[in-house]
Amino acid sequence: MSPANTIFRASRPMFRSSQFRSAFRRAADNANRRFQSTTADAQEPFLKRMWNSPVGVKTVHFWAPVMKWALVLAGISDFARPADKLSLTQNLALTSTGLIWTRWCLIIKPKNYLLAAVNFFLGLVGIVQVTRIAMYHQSQKKSAPSTSAVEEVKEDVKDALKPVKA
Repeated sequence: MSPANTIFRASRPMFRSSQFRSAFRRAADNANRRFQSTTADAQEPFLKRMWNSPVGVKTVHFWAPVMKWALVLAGISDFARPADKLSLTQNLALTSTGLIWTRWCLIIKPKNYLLAAVNFFLGLVGIVQVTRIAMYHQSQKKSAPSTSAVEEVKEDVKDALKPVKA
């Protein structure tokens, strides 16, 4: 007989005892019960709880993030615009606003996770746009002809036009 069978056979009387069964049944019954609060608020419908919540529908904690999603959507729509048409200062402002307010939303009481989420995404959109602008400016610096080359071209054009004027 294997050691596992021996252990199971030896423990059968313990499992059959009434003390073990009653303790197990109590634990199983408690695990299946839902938590019931002593307050009446737990029995309120969802819409009423949202209405009376400190971050509910009738507060600025709800409507500020809802309206701020428009800024995130506007930033996302700017992904299609060429980088030379984007404003660096505006996107730096959006980035810093998003990052600063994300942190602030997690400090204030009550914590406003909806506002923190919208600010986080606003910061991400701003970071992407600032990176696009920086990469565009970097590529312009590399591809821009030097001033001496421009001056040489101007001189060549003047030289070519002298015989035409004469």
